[in-house]
Amino acid sequence: MLRVPHRGTVALACEVVMNTPGTRSNTAGWVLGAPSASTVDRSVPDSVSAVDLSTYCLMLGDDALVLSARLSEWGVRGSDLATDIALATIALDLLRQARILLERAGELEGAGRDENRLAHFRDAAHFRNVRLAEVDCGPGRSGDFAATVARLLVMSTWRAAVFERLARTRDPVLSDQASRSIATLTAHRDHAGRWAASLGRRGTEERAALADGLERIWPLVGELFSPHPVELSLAEADCAVDPAAVRSDVVAHLDTVLAEARVDRPDPAVFTTFTPPGGREGAHTGSMEFLLAEMQYLARSAR
Repeated sequence: MLRVPHRGTVALACEVVMNTPGTRSNTAGWVLGAPSASTVDRSVPDSVSAVDLSTYCLMLGDDALVLSARLSEWGVRGSDLATDIALATIALDLLRQARILLERAGELEGAGRDENRLAHFRDAAHFRNVRLAEVDCGPGRSGDFAATVARLLVMSTWRAAVFERLARTRDPVLSDQASRSIATLTAHRDHAGRWAASLGRRGTEERAALADGLERIWPLVGELFSPHPVELSLAEADCAVDPAAVRSDVVAHLDTVLAEARVDRPDPAVFTTFTPPGGREGAHTGSMEFLLAEMQYLARSAR
């Protein structure tokens, strides 16, 4: 099973979720995490590379897994119970998505690696998440709650926009998973939006903290809209989403939220500026190694 990388209530809840009857795939082709009465064709669509499709599932799954790991840190190091529980719930939602996508990636890869091995037995160079998911935005000394809100706002807005389009693609598994995830991702986006608006309206100090949080994450935002060749190839085959296609939707939503928060959006040019390599190519920030060391410790030590 996938474990949230920190001990405590969040990790325990994950074990309960991952061992719930009906959440495992089987030879009949059940969709992982779907109700037991629902089946989806798991074959690879015509004229589509199984290798590319596996890589794409890995990208989307790693985004969710790594962001879940970061958010779960608040469950053991945060100071406000209600806030910690809300972030832990979002972390669990993302972990469920990660498990489904990584299971599909392993299935398509055909190398005998399941979602657990993909999560716990790859090094940083083999993770394909965008770097914004991995940066340390708190609760430790490297960040704070406002930076966490800023990161969650941008990531969830972007991910919700991608999954809305992914639900209309012709890969049955991805389309089904995206359809099931839209409401959850929208809730994540709206939760972050309400917090951003609240921080911006509380006073000068909180507004400044939100602005500082945005400035902290902003250099990594452009990567969200820079398509990897695999994404472009699969988007051409109507089995993926070109992330550049969601740029205007994400910008519009962020502008609405930040207007409510009375905070100026940092340099707009960031949305069209990115120089590879990035997380999709396996190039990560310095914090990724530390995150994986903690995230993978239990699984690796049990070998």
